Amino acid sequence: MRILVTGAAGKVGTLLRPLLAREGRILRLSDVLPLQAGPGEEVVTADLTDADAMASAMKGVDAVIHLGGQSREHPWADIVDANMNGTYVLLEAARQEGVRHVVLMGSHHAAGFHTRPAGGADLPDYAFPRPDTLYGVSKVVMEALGSLYHDRFGINVTVIRLGTCNEGSGDTRGLATWISPGDCARLLEAAMRATGYHVVWGVSDNARRWWSLQEARAIGYEPRDDSEGHAAPLVAAQGEPDLTEPLHDRAGGLFTLRELGGRW
Repeated sequence: MRILVTGAAGKVGTLLRPLLAREGRILRLSDVLPLQAGPGEEVVTADLTDADAMASAMKGVDAVIHLGGQSREHPWADIVDANMNGTYVLLEAARQEGVRHVVLMGSHHAAGFHTRPAGGADLPDYAFPRPDTLYGVSKVVMEALGSLYHDRFGINVTVIRLGTCNEGSGDTRGLATWISPGDCARLLEAAMRATGYHVVWGVSDNARRWWSLQEARAIGYEPRDDSEGHAAPLVAAQGEPDLTEPLHDRAGGLFTLRELGGRW
């Protein structure tokens, strides 16, 4: 089995490469940045917006994990080119190659202005898009493109509204939004087996979680980690989170604040 991993030189790709390695599996790593292949890996240099390069990178691929693109808020033209055009070019290359499974790494910023539901309920898996930034808008477009390529062309597509993927939570907000690298890899494995079109939250089963895991579990995700093991020193340093503040009450946290929302 050969899996194309775009954006493999980025933070998430670097964390996940060793966790995705399997006997009989080849990871084809794609990026515009330098990469060195390890055992069971291939490296291709490809710009997401270059149709010929992406068609070449897609040859012989069985599944795609799309991590590539602009990962932070940037001017509109940069966001459109890397994240919107790039996702379209990738999906079109997958369609032409006959790839049946594509996982698109979306973001919680596609729904950043949603707030905690009343009564302690979870924010639903398919919460209507409420992007908090231009970056978030691009991830909404990613979800829409994934839906189109499933409905029109039959590609199995899962979009992951990724939370905070690090070795450990770096602040008290992350105690709710964190996904461990191990759980992220487990979610990707489930997504590569899933049929149909799905939007799932990318989060571990944290005690302080408020994003739903229902759809992720429905496709076979079994989270094993909980950020609570990191909580004591963070709470000691930063205090218990005030769940009425935007940082903790809104899915997008500080990115929902006008002064921090990006370049306009």
